[in-house]
Amino acid sequence: MASPVLPLCAIYGGTFDPIHFGHLMPVEALAKQVALHQVTIMPNNVPPHRPQPEANSQQRKTMVELAIAGNPLFRIDDRELKRSTPSYTVETLEQMRDEQGPLQPLAFIIGQDSLLSLQRWHRWESLLGLCHLLVCQRPGYAIAMDTAEQQRWLDAHSTADVAELHATSAGKIFLAQTPMYDISATAIRQRLLKNLPCDDLVPAPVLEFIHRQRLYSKAS
Repeated sequence: MASPVLPLCAIYGGTFDPIHFGHLMPVEALAKQVALHQVTIMPNNVPPHRPQPEANSQQRKTMVELAIAGNPLFRIDDRELKRSTPSYTVETLEQMRDEQGPLQPLAFIIGQDSLLSLQRWHRWESLLGLCHLLVCQRPGYAIAMDTAEQQRWLDAHSTADVAELHATSAGKIFLAQTPMYDISATAIRQRLLKNLPCDDLVPAPVLEFIHRQRLYSKAS
């Protein structure tokens, strides 16, 4: 008897300080490309590779919940927000792999900027043993890796075959042709600090919450 085909599960991690259209819209396009039925958004608590968030864990969780309300593609997993130690992706993926078993196709969504710096991540060499990597395009970042050795690693694991992502549990890198939005959380925070409009950058319920909480303002 054939084993049941398990749906590809995708995880999208980040600080989301705040979550914005530059996070959501490329992932929605990616989901169509690779036939994802659900994407788990996973805010991290203590990011090891970047400055600490300005909004606290609960505020960032609430902003994600407001941003994805009514969109069945997305769900939230707040396990990393409950940690007081740095959020290492590889450790979270190990936990999820233990929960879902060795046969579950599992993918982690990153941007081209993260792919280029991946070899600076904690235990980066273990990632492809746990999941696929789905890479969204980002404006202003090179397509090729920094060194010939890194490029050989990328070429050895790349696939353009969506079916392969669904048929195998881990080990592939898919370079998606997603739209590029020149939006950053840093620029949004700077605009909010100057009382400049962000209506076209942030979902309306999130923006309303930011104003109610007086986030990213001199008074916060």
